[in-house]
Amino acid sequence: MFPVLNKKLCAGLIAGVLIFPADGLAPVAAQEIPNDFTAIVRQKIPAVVAITTRQIIQGQTTLDDFFSPFGNPGPAQPQVREALGSGFVINPEGYIVTNNHVVADATEIHVVFSDKETSPARLVGRDPGTDIAVLKVDPRPNMTTTAWGDSDAVQPGAWTIAIGSPFGLGGSVTVGVLSARSRDIQAGPYDDFLQTDASINRGNSGGPLFNARGEVIGVNTAIVSPSGGSIGIGFAIPSRTARNVVDQLIRTGRIERGFIGVRLQEITPPIAEALGVSGSKGALVASVEPGGPAEKAGVQAGDVITRFDGKDIQSVHDLTLAAASQKPGTKTTLTRNRGGSQQEIALTVGQRDDEEVQTSAVPNPEAADARLGLSLSPIPDEARQQLRLQPGTTGVFVQDVAPNSLAATNGLRPGDVIVSANNRNVTQPSDVQEEWAKSRQQNKPLLFRIDRQGQSLFVAVATS
Repeated sequence: MFPVLNKKLCAGLIAGVLIFPADGLAPVAAQEIPNDFTAIVRQKIPAVVAITTRQIIQGQTTLDDFFSPFGNPGPAQPQVREALGSGFVINPEGYIVTNNHVVADATEIHVVFSDKETSPARLVGRDPGTDIAVLKVDPRPNMTTTAWGDSDAVQPGAWTIAIGSPFGLGGSVTVGVLSARSRDIQAGPYDDFLQTDASINRGNSGGPLFNARGEVIGVNTAIVSPSGGSIGIGFAIPSRTARNVVDQLIRTGRIERGFIGVRLQEITPPIAEALGVSGSKGALVASVEPGGPAEKAGVQAGDVITRFDGKDIQSVHDLTLAAASQKPGTKTTLTRNRGGSQQEIALTVGQRDDEEVQTSAVPNPEAADARLGLSLSPIPDEARQQLRLQPGTTGVFVQDVAPNSLAATNGLRPGDVIVSANNRNVTQPSDVQEEWAKSRQQNKPLLFRIDRQGQSLFVAVATS
């Protein structure tokens, strides 16, 4: 399993590996590759800056203070925490791109240019979801700027150049190749990183990753390392993502993300078999938000979305990125597979709301189904409010799950509410038992749709 990366300005230990933050293009033809990169570096290094931040932390009185020779601890003294990062000038008006984790919670931000001149910077806006932030300094005469490149056009093996301020050493240049694209490192819902083996270290966070033409194809953000130094595994936010975020932050100071109003889950082989679809490509709709864009377009729980805005959807992550990249109000299309039949439908993208509601269930065990391993009952009226079920929700309450049973092995839990079995709405335990018997006769998985802690999802239980 790939370790999750911690982007904060302190080291983390995950799975025995220390994780540290790393603080328009056409393919380059062979004859265009330079013998060295001095010309590009000479041209672009003035646009790359070091960023210093200060955070004032209110002081706390410690136990030792009470045992001072004077017997009076006095008022607690504030503490100052300093941090370093990198950034780059994106236009002559003084806008600078960096990482959100470099400037988050900072009370003072200063930018150090390559000529050692220092300027105070103002935070224009930041986006924790993509780890991008934009700063503003007073424009300087003849300010050197960078230009965006096309991260979608650069392929593994292409030259990459990282410039930044590792460990406070401003103007450091490292060169490597693009190792991989579209890396999901489990850092957030919008992971789509470029991977490079150009050396990136602490303090490189927020610095640019250039292509061989000197165009910015990424914003360096994180590394994997057992020691704190570079081992050739660095990650950058692709310019496709960064440019969109930066433009929005400069224009409005905030981010708008597309929203279609569905909760998704991956398609496992048992779920694919139960749904009657081939393969596991696509994103399964576990639930549809009432009144949301998807419901208005006719999307239903159990649909498999295979294309969105003209692009194939291989996984939940693909659809999450595709929907979020759309501007609210955009009219687009998606293709759904329902019962083996493909249909393209029109949809108007809404505004994303990232709030999530978590609830808890209170199980009350009763008699168990011996084969399936479930204790089932009608939904207790007194538990409906605690379960936060939508008014009118019908189903069967899972009181208990027998250890090592088929239900337990396939992920059912006490407190789940079974809403349907094999796409049949269920209201009493006998409904579930009937569908279980049918599935066993047909030697196919039983597909449950359940409500778990206020969220809807599908679970396929193998019959043997």
